Amino acid sequence: MTTSLPAVPFADPAPAPRLERAAAALTAHGFAVEILDDAAAARTRVEELIPKGATVFTAASETLRLSGIDEDINAGERYEAIKPRVLAMDRVTGADDIRRLLAAPDVVVGSVAALTETGSLVIASGSGSQLPAYAGGAACAIWVVGAQKLVPDLDTALRRVEDHCLPLESARTQEAYGWPSAINRLLVLNAEPRPGRCTVLLLREAIGF
Repeated sequence: MTTSLPAVPFADPAPAPRLERAAAALTAHGFAVEILDDAAAARTRVEELIPKGATVFTAASETLRLSGIDEDINAGERYEAIKPRVLAMDRVTGADDIRRLLAAPDVVVGSVAALTETGSLVIASGSGSQLPAYAGGAACAIWVVGAQKLVPDLDTALRRVEDHCLPLESARTQEAYGWPSAINRLLVLNAEPRPGRCTVLLLREAIGF
């Protein structure tokens, strides 16, 4: 007899007590955490957190796109935005420079596929371009995380990546680029050993995948 795992509503925002448990766990693991009402509050807070003139890399993220954070950083003049610079470079002759720019910015901003109540961040990637900066290459990392991404544990986080995030991201990349996405690389951040390096802006609302 096969026992199926209970269904988890991966698109529903978690209630306040669960957000607070996750925030406490993240704090205990060395992450700075702020619980904010919505994406508008996160947009304001991101601007406050990033020094003017910093080199900033925005990872591909529906959360950043929908919140306006991606446009604030990459279309404005407040920062040295890496993404527009990289997009203008030749992918062959500039490959080494692109790799270095993405790996070690002053600040990397993005989101995650899942956040566990035990205080782990789970990031899935097709190319892996954002992972070096997330893992330690960037001087500072900021993640904006919708309340629907909160799950009980790592097993459920991986199910969320496979069952929920991948189909949505594949539909996006198919429309944008003509091919589906893939979970080629997974990064799990269980703790941050450098105090002050990582900030999680945990929203009370759902946004992104």
